[in-house]
Formats: sequence, structure tokens, C-alpha cells
Amino acid sequence: MSSASRKSVQFNRRLNSVQNSDRRSRAGSSARQLAVSHDDAYTYALRVAYLHYLLQPKTKRKQWVPAPKPPPRTHTSNIGDLVKEFVPGNSSSVKLPHGFRGPLEKRIEQVIMGAEKLPGYNDAAVKKTFAQAYTAFTEQAFRKGIDKERKLEPLILIFYSAATKACSLGHERGDDSWKLLVDRHVALFVRLLTNILRDQGHERDKPELMSRLKTLENKLLTNDQNLFIDTGQNIGNTIEVVVPLSYDVKDMPMVQAVARIFGLSHSDVQSHIDAQRQSWTEEAALKDLKSYQHRLNSNMNGALRSQDFDVEEAYQEWKKAEAHFLSLMMMEILTARPELARRSTTVSTFSDKALPASPSSAYAEDKAYSDLGRALSNSDRSSVYGIDHALNLGSISLDDTSSIRTVDEANYTFIPPDPREFLKIIAKYALEFDAMHDDGAEQSSLFSKQSMDLLTELCVCWRIPQFTRLVVFLEVAARRYTDTMFTIIDLDNAFDLVKIPLEEAKKSPNIYLYGESLTTIERSKWTLTDYAMYQQTLITLNDALLRDLYDTLMHCYEPKPPSAGPAVHVLQNHIFNDPSFSRKTEDAQEYARMLKSGLQDQARAVYREFLNTEIPQSQQDWNFSHVVQLGKVVVKLCERIQKRYKRSPEIMGVNPLTVLVETMFPSFENDAYDLIRRIVQVSRGREEELPLQDGFDLYKELVEIRRIHRSSLPDHAFTFDVEELLVDFVWRWIQNAEARAEEFVEQAIKQDQFQVRGHGPGHISLDSERHSHSVIDMFQLFHQTADQVFQLEWDNDVHHARFMTALSKIFANSIARYCEVVDQRFVKEMDTPRPNEKDAVAVTQTTQGRFMQYAKDAWNTKEKIEPFQFYPESLVKLNNVEWAMQELDKLERSMNVDACASILEKVDGPVRKIKRPAKYVFTIKIVEAEEIKACDPNGTSDPYVVLVDEYQKRLHKTRIVMRSLNPRWDESVDVTVSGPLNIVATIWDYDTFGDHDFVGRTSLKLDPIHFSDYLPREFWLDLDTQGRILLRVSMEGERDDIQFYFGKAFRHLKRTERDMVRKITDKLTRHINATLSYEALRTLLGRNLASQVNSFFKRSSTLPQITEAEIENALQSLFTYFNENFAIMKETLTDATMVAVMTRLWKEVLMAIETLLVPTLSEKPSNQRPLNQRELDVVYKWLQLLFDFFNARDEDGEVLGVPAEVLRSPKYHELASLNFFYFDSTENLIRTSERMAAATAQRQQQQLQGQMSSNRLSAPASLGHGGAHAGPAFASMGTIRRGKSIMMSRNLGTMRRAKEEKRKEAQADPSDDMILRILRMRPEAAGYLKERHRQKERMAAAAAAAMIVKQSVSQGWNSAGGGFGRGGIPRR
Repeated sequence: MSSASRKSVQFNRRLNSVQNSDRRSRAGSSARQLAVSHDDAYTYALRVAYLHYLLQPKTKRKQWVPAPKPPPRTHTSNIGDLVKEFVPGNSSSVKLPHGFRGPLEKRIEQVIMGAEKLPGYNDAAVKKTFAQAYTAFTEQAFRKGIDKERKLEPLILIFYSAATKACSLGHERGDDSWKLLVDRHVALFVRLLTNILRDQGHERDKPELMSRLKTLENKLLTNDQNLFIDTGQNIGNTIEVVVPLSYDVKDMPMVQAVARIFGLSHSDVQSHIDAQRQSWTEEAALKDLKSYQHRLNSNMNGALRSQDFDVEEAYQEWKKAEAHFLSLMMMEILTARPELARRSTTVSTFSDKALPASPSSAYAEDKAYSDLGRALSNSDRSSVYGIDHALNLGSISLDDTSSIRTVDEANYTFIPPDPREFLKIIAKYALEFDAMHDDGAEQSSLFSKQSMDLLTELCVCWRIPQFTRLVVFLEVAARRYTDTMFTIIDLDNAFDLVKIPLEEAKKSPNIYLYGESLTTIERSKWTLTDYAMYQQTLITLNDALLRDLYDTLMHCYEPKPPSAGPAVHVLQNHIFNDPSFSRKTEDAQEYARMLKSGLQDQARAVYREFLNTEIPQSQQDWNFSHVVQLGKVVVKLCERIQKRYKRSPEIMGVNPLTVLVETMFPSFENDAYDLIRRIVQVSRGREEELPLQDGFDLYKELVEIRRIHRSSLPDHAFTFDVEELLVDFVWRWIQNAEARAEEFVEQAIKQDQFQVRGHGPGHISLDSERHSHSVIDMFQLFHQTADQVFQLEWDNDVHHARFMTALSKIFANSIARYCEVVDQRFVKEMDTPRPNEKDAVAVTQTTQGRFMQYAKDAWNTKEKIEPFQFYPESLVKLNNVEWAMQELDKLERSMNVDACASILEKVDGPVRKIKRPAKYVFTIKIVEAEEIKACDPNGTSDPYVVLVDEYQKRLHKTRIVMRSLNPRWDESVDVTVSGPLNIVATIWDYDTFGDHDFVGRTSLKLDPIHFSDYLPREFWLDLDTQGRILLRVSMEGERDDIQFYFGKAFRHLKRTERDMVRKITDKLTRHINATLSYEALRTLLGRNLASQVNSFFKRSSTLPQITEAEIENALQSLFTYFNENFAIMKETLTDATMVAVMTRLWKEVLMAIETLLVPTLSEKPSNQRPLNQRELDVVYKWLQLLFDFFNARDEDGEVLGVPAEVLRSPKYHELASLNFFYFDSTENLIRTSERMAAATAQRQQQQLQGQMSSNRLSAPASLGHGGAHAGPAFASMGTIRRGKSIMMSRNLGTMRRAKEEKRKEAQADPSDDMILRILRMRPEAAGYLKERHRQKERMAAAAAAAMIVKQSVSQGWNSAGGGFGRGGIPRR
């Protein structure tokens, strides 16, 4: 029958059989248990322990037996007779080989010195004898005789004589004991001779000699068989004898264990044993076994019966094993007491035949034991116990107590009435004793080795199977646990004891299934009682463990709670997983409900305790630190619970962390919200501001609590919006940061010396060391400010984007202030007279002195010009600006500007569409002026422009352009307005000393309504004296936008850098203009007046030729001047800044050459004379020489100057293309200009149509291509041009893309501006210039109208906005 069928079909039978009181079983059930007293348990344990002592293998010991005295030894009487008999001297076959004496003497020397390797020659007496013989052998006469006759007899006789002399010394007369040594020493000498002959290889040619020497040696040793061991020392030996039993307790270890367990002294136990020695015998034990065997075979009471098992096959298997174990136990008794066996009268063998099933079987009792005796006597096992094969169990003599009637009474000597119950009681006492006498060492077993040996012996003697033994152990442990005398660890060890198989022993006890465990023994092999008791034990332990687990978890929220792991481990691994235990689902659910309810009560109690501890009673004393501390203790408790139950979050279907969060967090969230609102109200009532750091600490704590809330309660929303509640603290901090930034920038500049951060004189600084501390400190402040917001990890993207926008405004204003102050200092330092200029101060104080200085300057132009002495601190300021642009680009990327702008665009987009900007930013670029008034005696002016508003507030002052009536400034300024504003541009002539002269004035009205299309325009404004000035104006709405603020910051830096670079290049422009001038060109080509006159009178057809070297020499002074100034700047400027300065100088060079070639762009004819072919060739050779100079390369071809692609700017390409049109006829130039104008107009029309069909929100980048390049457009009104908006300058990437786009547009859309400038030098083209001017005005007006229509279609108009349209610059 299978295990499953047994459980399902016969489960009721098992329980009924166990509870049936009529059943008489050896192993009683819970329905009938025998009350075992302490004394009964003790006496039966003592009996078994004493029997174990009687049956243990007998101890043996060694005993000395003296040996009989050996017969007296004799010695050789006449050595000469022996020599003559065994070594006759007249035979040639026994002569020594030639040269034998030498090796012999060497070997004797080795013996004397103790170097002989053969055994037996290191004895002092032997060495003494050989030394005596060596003296005789080395005599000269003896040597000659041996060498001649080669006889062996003289050697032996001489050695015998020497041995006799040496050995007899020291002995008294009549003492002949030394004579035996003579024979031995002579034998050693003969053995040495034999060894020498063998070493020389004479075994084959001297066989007779070798044989006789061997015979002589044996004869000499007739009375002494060994030359090295004195056999006379063996005078006796040892034999083993059996030690009789002492019957003393001190020799009985197991009896001592019983005494310890039951608390008795050895003397008490000894008296008990002495009183029962006649009854507790091996014969009584044998009688118990015979009686037990009879009851086993007869299925009688006193042994397990078929009714005790659920399956018949299990009973038969156990019964068969019992028969084998009984035979082994009887054999052990007969081994200990062989006299109990008697000879069998039958010769048949027992060969594993089944024992009689009942007393009425065919075999009589004596006959059965006789067969068992013969089987044991014929078995190979009998030899192991030392039993004579003649013994057998059939010869045992039994008295009348062996009758069947007596056996039926089931009275045993060593087996108790209820062995199972006795074993349980004794195991309980043993467990208690071992627990009380634990030495502190960690042990995994419940019992000590002595206790376990005793219990095992009890099971062997009482015939208790292994499963009963283990179930009893578990019952004892369970009872001890329920009595709170056991820990869960001890209970786990008990389960390990019964469930883990034992290690295989050398000799297993005679117990059924001893090597198995409860997990490996099939339940069908168990008895019904054991199964029922085991199941009941599991149920009892389950209830007890669940109670203990509940009590333990009720303390889980305490700081140091007891661990629930052991209880859970035992429940899951030993009870729930056991097939004998069935756990009901409803019971598990009910327990989980109770456990969860208990944990909720505990969580509420803990939170109330936190609230009472952390929050003061008075509301007036509340502050954020109390809320923070309350949150900290809550979070700390959650983290502790999470860490504690990290591996097993759920216990019996309940998660302590989830219960804690579900119970505690809603209460805390509601309380925290009320506390915060109340604290803020109290603070406002007191007109006090709460500390910012308290607000930030509170936010971090609330965020951590919210994180735990979301992870543990994903379906429950947090009670309140933390960010909305505490956002004012961040705005307050940002306001403070703005105030700190303004003061910080001022102090940083004030304390900065603007020096290169090197390592002392002579050290070549790296580029990273060439900026000063002020800009480093400023950007450290920026990063720290932004990091402070980042570290908050504000969990509201809209709030974060607004924070970043506010910070970007702070950064932009700080950079603007830094640029303003640094630029002012830079200008002041650059305008400060250098040491070589101070001498002119006194001279120019008068008008006469001023004219003298002009004359001196004119003369000095012919001599070498000294380089300008740039101050290192000035150049460091330029480095700072360049480094600031790089750092600002990094800051822009770290703040994720585009993402912030995108978030706010989604939120504020609809609002921005209908909201009018409160302020507008006008960007005014002062480009150039034409034909202004000359104020200096040399017919030129040194003009600069001052821009003021209608309130006489200075807005900007440009640089000074020396000696020019057509100056070009290319400087920009931003003006922020909230309504219309009139600006006035005044041009002044700079004088080094005295008042500056007035040149001219003009004005312009900045009205946002006129710029509502947000397109840039150019204005040619006539001066009130003569000439005109070109202003380029664009407008943007002042926006609270992060991209806008970064664009402003980059624009400030870029303009400051450009102004500084231009200020530096202005110091060099004078020499550039002087070198690349009409005078220098005429001087180079005319050489001198005499050569020209000569050429005229001789009527020569060719002018004097000029060489390449002369052309290059004309620029040599300029190259030298550049190199000297570059060397000064290179010591301080970084590589990037140096390239920027050289690029600007290159632009000045191109402008100077352009001035030589053509006039500026205008609708009026010019008085400038065009160059002839020779002059034009020289100018273009100069251009190539200057290109090579600025694009300097080293020997390996690496560029050291400005890259070629930078030098090939649009202006360079325009000058290069000018050569193709310069000498063309006026008619061809006009036709070419008309074609180019028509193509440009058509292209603009197509682009406008494409833009109208698309839905672009930004101003078209290609609008107004006709006048977007090198020169200004013809216009007295505003002409639309492509401009750089703030949004296009928000980072280095957009700036590079805008620059590249401009370059591509210039290459893809050629302009006719250069042709128009050539036509200005042709008087016959005056009419076409005016017509072309009017055409450009019409094209600009059409483009403006088209753009207005396009914006009205794409964006729409609103009545409230008037002509303003959409607020701010459209997002690109």
C-alpha cells in the first residue's frame, strides 16, 4: 500500500487504533500512558548500563614471561688446523691475486679510522684488533713475502695472533670469555677479504678461494650466529592475558552517566549494583531475549504486534530485522559467557530460517535455540567475538522460568513494562542534566555524548525502533519548549537531530533503521502510535511557535527587539513543510489578520510616543526642527524595519514595514501638514521669517518620507503637496542669493590683482593659469548656487524650471556687472599714457606745442615704431572674459537650459501668447559714419560716438578711430525700455589734451510699436553738420526666460571681448593704416621724383619695374611691429584669445586694403581715384603676404597663427572677387549688377513664399539678403537686415551655428555691393546708383510687409495687444 493511499484511506483507522483502550501494545499511546516514577526510570537505566558493562569486550593486558637460559658457548681451540683444513697453501687456485696487498691495507686503514661502510666494523674492540694486525702487515719483510707467495694462511694466522693479543688485554687469568671475541674478529677479517675479492671481480676466476673463505667464516661463527647483535640479551617475552571484571563503578562509564543524570553518588549506585548482582546477570539478559523472541514470533503482548503497524508489509519487514538483531545480541551474550552455551544434538544448520511464529509451531523452544546456536557456531561472525566453533545456542541450559506459561507473564529483567514511556522519561532527565551542566561550548546536538550513548543502549536493549526513538526525542524537546525551558534554537537543534541522518558508524547498534532519520524513513514503516504522537507534537509546536512569534513581533518596532527569524525558520522548514502537518488556509488568514491588527496597534502606540517626545505641548514653541525631528525618527524607524526584514519582508503573510507605513505615515502626514501651517501662521503673526535651512531640512525629511510612502503604498497618494507647501523658502533663498551675488562680484573684482596665476618668475604659465581669481570665484559662486538647488532634488519640474530661470537672471546680471566694471578698468588702463608718451604731455599743453607734436609724429612715421606696452593685467582681463564664455557654456549645459525652457513653454505657452511684454530690449549697433567733418590740422578727425537718451543718461561710448573721416566702429549696446524712447548720437573728435571737438549729432526714436515685427533694421541718419551715421537697430521683448537670460549673458561677454580686442587692435591700427595707405603705395611705385622725371623726358615706354623683394620690404616694418606686439601679448594671453586678437587685426588689414581699393557703399558718387593695374597688383601681393603672415606655420607645417578657414572670411572673398570687376567697363558692371539684383529679388520672393507656407515661429534668417553682407544698405529709412538676437547667443553652440549660417549665406547668395562701390568711382554711373537705391528701398518695404502678414497669419492678433503681437521672441 502506498503512502498516499495509507493517508487518505486509513487515516481514521490509525487514530482509532491509537485511541482504542482495549489494545494492549508495548508502546503505549496517549490514551494509555504508564506513570513512570523517578526510581523506576533510574533502576531500569541502571540495569541496562550494568548489562552493558558485563557484555563489553574483555580487557586484556601484557604479562612478562622469562625465557630459558641458553646453552654455554665454546670457542675455536686451534686456528691453525682450521686454516690447513679450509685453506691449503699448496693449491694454486686458492692463491691471492696479484696486487692484493695494497687494497687490503687501504681497507684496514678505513676500519681503523671508522670509515668502513660494512656493518660491524665500527666497534672499538674491532678497531683495536685491526690496528694490532695492521702493524704486523706493514712490516717490510712480511710485505715482500705476501707479494711473492700470495698465500692466504699467513694473513689469517697473523690476524688471529693480533686478535688474541688485543682481546686478552684487561682480563684476569682463568677468564676465557674474551676468546669468543677472537672468533668473531677473525670472522670479520675473513668477511673483509671476501668483500675485497668481490669488489675486484674475482668471483669467477677464484671460485674455489671464495667458497673456502665462506666456509671458514661459517665455521668461525658456529657458536655465534650474528656478528652485530648480541643474542644473549633476549632473556624473555610478553604474553596477553584477560583482565577479570572488577564490578567497581569507577570502571563502568555508562553506569556513571546514569548516576549523574539521576543525581546519585557512586557509592549509592555501587550498593544498588552489589545488591542486584545475582539477578542482573548475562543469563537473565539471555532469558529476556528468549522470552522477547518467543513473544515476537507468537504475536503476543510484550513486543510490537501487527496491530501496531498500519501496513502489514511494514510489520513483516520490522519483524524480519528483529530476528537478525536478536541473534546478534544472543551471540554477544554467549561471547561474554561461553559457558551458557551447550552443545547441540542436531547437526543441521540454521541458515537464515524463520523463527517459529507461535509456541505451537513445529519447532520446540529448545530445538529453535539449538538451530540458532548451530547457525551462530557455523557463522563467520563467531570468530569476531572469539567463540569456539564447537559452541552453539542449543546447548544452553534453561530452568523452569523458560516455560511458555512463564513467558506469557511478560516479565523481563532488563526491559521495563512500557519501554517507550520509560525512554521518554529518561530522555527528559538526561536533557535536563545536559542543559544544567552545559560547559558553554556551542553544540548542535541536544544530548551529550554520554547521554546519547546511554539512550542508544536503552533502545538496543528494549528493542525500540529508530523512528520511535526519534519521535520520543522530539516529544521531549517539544514538552520542554512548551514549558519555556527550551529556546527556539534548541528546538531547531532537536528537529535537526531527528531529521538529519547520522554519520555512518563503524559498528551500528542493533536498532532497526538506525542510520535513517524521520525524513528518510517512510511513514508507512512507522507505528500508529509514533505517527499520532508525531502529528500531535507538530500541532502543539505550531500553536506554541505562533504564540511566541506573535509576542515577538509585538516588539518589532522597539529599538532592540527579539528576533523572529528562528521561529519563522522552525515553522517554515520543520512544521509547514512536513507532510504530516496540514495547515488550513482559513487559520493562516485569521492569524495574519490578528498579527496585522496587533502590529497596527503597536505602530499607533509608537507614533504616539514619538509625538509626545518630539513635539512640545505649547504651540508657541513649535518650529520646523520639531517636525524635522519627528520625521527623522519616523524615517529611522522605517529604515530600521526595512533593513531588519530585508531578506524576508513578509512574515506569515504580513509585512511589518507596510503595516508601519500604512498606520504611521497618514497620521504623520496629517500632523506634519497641520504643524507646518500653524508654524507659518505663528511666524507671520510675529512678523518673523523662519530660517531657510530649517525649511530645506524639513523638505528633505518630507521627501524621504514621501519616497518610503510611494514605495510601500503605491496606491495611496501622499496627503499634501510638499513642494507647494515649501516653495516660498526656495524663492526667499534665491532672493538672498541675488543680493549676495551683486556684492560678491563687486568684492571679487575689488580684491583681484588680475595677474597670471604662475609659479614665480621664469615660469611659463599654462592657458588654464592665465585668468585671475575674480572670474574663478564668480563662477564658483554660480555653480555653488545652482548646486544648492540641485541638491534639494526638488520634485516639481515646473518649480525647478522657474528656479533655474531665476538663477539664470542672477547670473546674467552678475556677468553684465562684471563685464561693465572690467571693461571700464580695461579702457582706463589702455588709455593711460605709457612711459614713452609722458614726454609729450608738457609739450602739448599749448597750441604751438601741439603743432610741433604733429610734426614730430609725421617724422616718426619714417622711423621704427616702438611696440605698444600692454599691461599684463589688461590682457588678463581679456583672458577672464574668454574663460568666462567657456565656463558659462558649461553652466548652461549643467542647468539643462533647453529642458527647463521646454517645460515652461508647455505650462506658460498659452499665457505668453496673449501677454504683452512689460519691457523691451533694443540692440543698437553703431556701425560706421561717412564724410564727417575734419577737426584736426592734418585734415582728419579722431571720432568716437556718445549715445544718450532723452534724459541725458549716457548709454554707450564707442572706441576712438584715429585719423579717419569714414570711421567704422561696429559696436553694440542694449537698451531696455518700457515705452517709446528718443536717443541722441553725438560724434566727437578726440584730442589727447584739451577739450574734444564737436563733429555732429543726430537722433532716433525707439518705439516698440514700430518694431512689433521684431525684425532688425538699419538707419542712415544725417548729421546736423555734414556726413551721416549708420545705426542697426533690433528689438526683442524682455522675457522671463532662461534661454533669454543666458543669451544676454553670452552677449555681454561676447561684446566685452570684442570691445577689448578692438581696443587692443586700435593700438596697432595706426601703423596698419600707415603701411597700407596711398602714400605708402605711391612711395613704393614712384621710388623717387627723379626717376619719374627721367622716365618722362626719355619718353620711355615702360615705368621702372619693382621686384618682389621690394614689395615685401614695404611690409617689413609692419611685420616687425606685429611680431614685437605679438611677443608681448603672447606672454599673457591664452591661445584662444591670441587667435581672437590676430583675427581682429586681420579684419583691420582687410578693411585697410578695402579702403585702398573702393570707397564705402553709398548712392552718391565718390571722389576716390581707382587704382591702376600696377597699384592693384601690389595691393593683392600685399594681401597674399599678409595672409601668409597671419597663417604662420612651423617647419612641420603645423599652424601657429590663425587657421586658414578663419582668414578666408566673407570680406576676404569679396576682396578676392573684386579683381574680376575692377577694370570692367561701366556698362558691363551695370548689367552684372542688374542680373545679380534680379536673381536676389527672385530668391527672396521664393523664400518668403516658403516661409509663409510653413509654420515657423521665428524671424526668417535669410530675410534681406540684398544688404546683409559687407557694407551697409542704401537707406535713410529703416532697412530690414538679418540680425543676431539674444536667443541666438544663448550658448557657444548657437553662436557657432549662427556664424556658420552667416558664412554659408554669404557664399550661397552673392551680392552686388562691391560692383556698386566700384561704380561710385565712375561719374557716369550716378543715375544708376540712385535708381538702385530706390529699388532696394522698395524691396525692403515689401519684405517688411510680407513678414507682417506672415506673423499675422501664423500668430494672430489680439485687440488688447495692438501692434505688439506675440510677447517676446518666438522660441526657435
